Amino acid sequence: MLKRFITNFQKKSLRERFLLVIGILFFMLYFVLGLIVIFMDNFPMSMPMNYRIAFGVLLIVYAFIRCMRIVNDNKE
Repeated sequence: MLKRFITNFQKKSLRERFLLVIGILFFMLYFVLGLIVIFMDNFPMSMPMNYRIAFGVLLIVYAFIRCMRIVNDNKE
């Protein structure tokens, strides 16, 4: 699977590779941001804990939606 991903990555144009890397970067950004919102003890905004958990879960779900879109766009 990794070998297929690497060969598929090498077949892409420079623009497509750049967009793939940016997509992966934003997936990781949303995922980590969701974890930070949920688990950060001294959160800078005054928000009740149940709203923080809901917002963090929403960010993580959005990150996985983006991930699935990246995976589906990169199939041969």
